[in-house]
Amino acid sequence: MFTGIVEETGVVERVNPTDQAIELTVRPRLCAQGLKVGDSLAVNGCCLTAVKVAGRGAKKSVQFDLLQETWRRTDLQFVQPGSLVNLERSLRADSRLGGHFVTGHIDGLGRIKRWERTGQDWVLDLDAPAEVMRYVVFKGSIAVDGISLTVAEVFKQGLRIWIIPHTWEVTALREREVGDAVNLEADLVGKYVEQMLGKMDLRRR
Repeated sequence: MFTGIVEETGVVERVNPTDQAIELTVRPRLCAQGLKVGDSLAVNGCCLTAVKVAGRGAKKSVQFDLLQETWRRTDLQFVQPGSLVNLERSLRADSRLGGHFVTGHIDGLGRIKRWERTGQDWVLDLDAPAEVMRYVVFKGSIAVDGISLTVAEVFKQGLRIWIIPHTWEVTALREREVGDAVNLEADLVGKYVEQMLGKMDLRRR
């Protein structure tokens, strides 16, 4: 479980497809502290398991094995050596919940339709698939590449988000361009409400 409060951006060192998986190696800084094999780390909002931790200090790197399912469903398929990725360590039981509950299970890929500065802030318009939009509500929460953000406007096939300068500066969003893919995870609460209401309707029939 995560909060959507990105701790830092890491740098992709290597993407190595193999017969069993796609090996993704990332160089973190803060998130490498205390990280060991078997620990979870959100990479662009995708919950991954560290399978190898190597090096020390600024040269420390973490390797993850991505299944084809993860590769196809996330924007990690588009990263290359040198790309920035958002990183967040898993939520501790005694931590503050600064964003919202984020599972690290990506619901779908969005596409950037508009991404430009307006005054001191940035406006981000995303096209999103129907399986994500069904849970998107005005002023609700959504995770975009692992960042907990507030929905400012809802369109028929997409949504708008306002990005403050701090978020632009400390996340990989500063590398994004119109047409780029982003990982989307809808608010967990809506999914449970939908399921519960569906079961209630079945009982009434």
